[in-house]
Amino acid sequence: MALHLHNTLTRAREPFRPIDPSHVRIYVCGATVYDTAHLGNARSAVVFDLLRAVLEAEWPKVTFVRNITDIEDKIMDRARSTGQSIEQVTEAAIRFQDEDLAALGVRPPTVAPRATRHIPQILELIGILLAKGHAYAAERHVLFDVRSNPRAGRLSGQTLAGLREGARVEVAPYKRDGADFVLWKPSTPEQPGWDSPWGRGRPGWHVECSAMAATHLGPEFDIHGGGSDLIFPHHENEIAQSTCAHGTEHMARFWLHNGMLTVDGLKMAKSAGNFITVRELLAAHPGRAEAIRLMLLSVHYRQDLDFTEPRLHEAAQTLDRAYGALRGMPGNDAGNDAGGGGAVLAALQDDLNTPLALARLHELIGRVNTASGSERDARAADLRAAGRLLGVLRLDPEAWFQGGTHDPAEIDRLVGERATARAARDFATADRIRARLESRGIALEDRPEGTVWRLG
Repeated sequence: MALHLHNTLTRAREPFRPIDPSHVRIYVCGATVYDTAHLGNARSAVVFDLLRAVLEAEWPKVTFVRNITDIEDKIMDRARSTGQSIEQVTEAAIRFQDEDLAALGVRPPTVAPRATRHIPQILELIGILLAKGHAYAAERHVLFDVRSNPRAGRLSGQTLAGLREGARVEVAPYKRDGADFVLWKPSTPEQPGWDSPWGRGRPGWHVECSAMAATHLGPEFDIHGGGSDLIFPHHENEIAQSTCAHGTEHMARFWLHNGMLTVDGLKMAKSAGNFITVRELLAAHPGRAEAIRLMLLSVHYRQDLDFTEPRLHEAAQTLDRAYGALRGMPGNDAGNDAGGGGAVLAALQDDLNTPLALARLHELIGRVNTASGSERDARAADLRAAGRLLGVLRLDPEAWFQGGTHDPAEIDRLVGERATARAARDFATADRIRARLESRGIALEDRPEGTVWRLG
């Protein structure tokens, strides 16, 4: 089937067709780099890494841009509290984020633009908005004039009054309207800043993304993604800036938003003691990075995801079964066939329907376990292709089990002892060994060529 995606802009599921049939262009909002990536950051990164894989399965070229916000008040606060420079804070955070996301199988973006390296483009965009009457300067600030935009609020579905209400935290006496938002703001001598026609200062958050997206993808592109918490005000304001500056109907044709992440039913927050970073979770579950990724895909991307240890354990058990089915099979290398997976790919083409995709992954595992000979080899190849599409099953099965709770060598030894007992017609011992293995979730299958084990 053709790819269909839920478009936040139209609030409808639509067939996806790129502007250029030979080149898909996508922009995803990345993290503000002042700390290591948390589990919510990871969910968004994994979701859009999966979307990228699905796009690459159908179109010959995909340019995937994920920005880096490296100038923001939280970064300055972290530098001040730690005695570090802003560059030291951001460089360490970027390095940690890259390492942690790579561990989860998230590939580097085609381009990872940094806001601080796009100041000329930001200044140019602000100048265009001023020249077209969509912005105004006041008290060393430059602000976007929301009343100049007749289509304000179309992404979030808010009226102008609603936009004003949502902007109350930024109301200042120099604003013409309470919903007007900052494009440029002054910097104090100790704060980072750049020279501009309006004085030394730094950009507002929203205009950074508009400038970076236009620089690397053009004024109008195919998909813009991010967490649902960014719909308003960030993405709403991006659309306003970009369409008014470039005179386009759209900034992006499709807007996709992933749901939020909670922990044991509560919003993740340091004050609640349930704030989880990717680095901490990887350390707590060594060798189980693929299980973390699979857990992050276990519910539909537009729904909120509640992280619990049982949910992570369930994902690890799924991979136990999959790797158990692939033990001893030829061709366990990762390969590069992102377009494989058949029924799993079809499920993902339905607005990234990962629950259905995982159900079909389980079906593939069952088919490997029940097949034999050359048919089993073919079913194993299907399973590996589906796994690669989802970003899992990239390890050698033995490496997976050595990193987990099952020791393949010990299981093989017990299977061998059982075979010896059966050959000696000591069926009581053979039954005890089978029962011992089954109590650990390991199923045995006696075949003409010998006994094979798998995780049930």
